[in-house]
Amino acid sequence: MIGVIGGSGVYEIDGVVIKEDKRISTPFGDPSNSYRIGEISGVEVAFLPRHGSLHHIAPHKINYRANIWGFRELGAERIISINAVGGIRRKMIPGAIVILNQIIDMTGGRASTFYDEKERAVLL
Repeated sequence: MIGVIGGSGVYEIDGVVIKEDKRISTPFGDPSNSYRIGEISGVEVAFLPRHGSLHHIAPHKINYRANIWGFRELGAERIISINAVGGIRRKMIPGAIVILNQIIDMTGGRASTFYDEKERAVLL
C-alpha cells in the first residue's frame, strides 16, 4: 500500500476508486481525517487530506505523528505528500525556483519525533 497525504486543495485524486473510509485511533491522538482506501492502476492507496476534508486544520495544528502512525497501521510501505504554498511576490510565478535565505518556522513548540522521554514508539 502507498500512503498519499493531500495538501491544500487536494482532497481527492483523479483515477483513484475509493473502496472504504477508515477512521484510526493512534497513541498520538486522531489523524486529520479518515483514511480513504482505494486503488489506482492496480495499486492499493490510502489517501488522507492533511488539513481535514473541510480544510479546517491550520498548518501548525496538524497532528503529523497521528497521521503517519495511521498510515503505518494501515500497512503503507511508502508515503507521498502533495503540497502547495502561496507566494508573496508577483514576480514569483508558478514553477519559479526559489532559494531561501530566511525561514520562519511555525512548527516550534510541538513534538517532532516519535521518540520522547517517556518511551520509544517503534514504527517498524
